[in-house]
Amino acid sequence: MNCTQIYTTRKLEKTIQKSIVKKSEADNKILGEWVATIFYVDRKKCWLIVNKLTKYLLILPDIKTFDLNNISRIFTETLHSQLNSDGIEIDYENLSALIGEIKLCETNNDRSANGSLNNCMFSIEQWKIDYGSFENLPFRKINSGLNSSPNQMLKWKYPKEVMNETIKAYVQQRTEVKTNSFQH
Repeated sequence: MNCTQIYTTRKLEKTIQKSIVKKSEADNKILGEWVATIFYVDRKKCWLIVNKLTKYLLILPDIKTFDLNNISRIFTETLHSQLNSDGIEIDYENLSALIGEIKLCETNNDRSANGSLNNCMFSIEQWKIDYGSFENLPFRKINSGLNSSPNQMLKWKYPKEVMNETIKAYVQQRTEVKTNSFQH
């Protein structure tokens, strides 16, 4: 079973200390590591998560302490919804197999990922002003906007474009493995 590690910023780590585990498993071979930070909208805790390989961003709105027990499901469902919103096709079963179990890890002080998160926070702060309350924030639309900005570290490709290439390669490889196992 795959395992996906999400490293937390110190700010997020302080709020979920009991759910932090030591990094022990190998990283997810397809998507690699993710890094998450926390921000607040109307006193509700929201997470902004970036994939280190693709710079793809995901917002998890209104995460409560009791949600941490189901973080694998919440992350996978939200990612599936965001991928669909961004026109990236993968069925839930394949995505769930790709993500596997989520492990929340203490910070790895990744400057590049933290820089990406900080840059996006400026946009999110503006959207908070523009839309007002938590209920008015169109999280999928905001998330799509963040993933539709060219990224210098990706040689000016869009994060959603790089994520789409990565997902397509994974699905194709999985399909080939299933086809080959049926032929033998």
